[in-house]
Amino acid sequence: MDQDEKDKIRLSDRILSALELALKQKDLKISELLVRSLELSMTRNTGGTEFIERRDYPPEIEKAMEMLYELRDQQDIV
Repeated sequence: MDQDEKDKIRLSDRILSALELALKQKDLKISELLVRSLELSMTRNTGGTEFIERRDYPPEIEKAMEMLYELRDQQDIV
């Protein structure tokens, strides 16, 4: 991948990739931080403090969120 291709990748795509890795490694703390970063990267520059997100998340993010909820449940049991 050359520099032009790298520049076209959104920050949220890179954060999602890191989130998926953290979830596979069952690292809840890092996963929580990455989810917050993902939310911020997807909603920045969108209407200020009163802005309400009305779009659905892409399937990849929905899947990652489901994995996060499962990891939270597993960690609560331990």
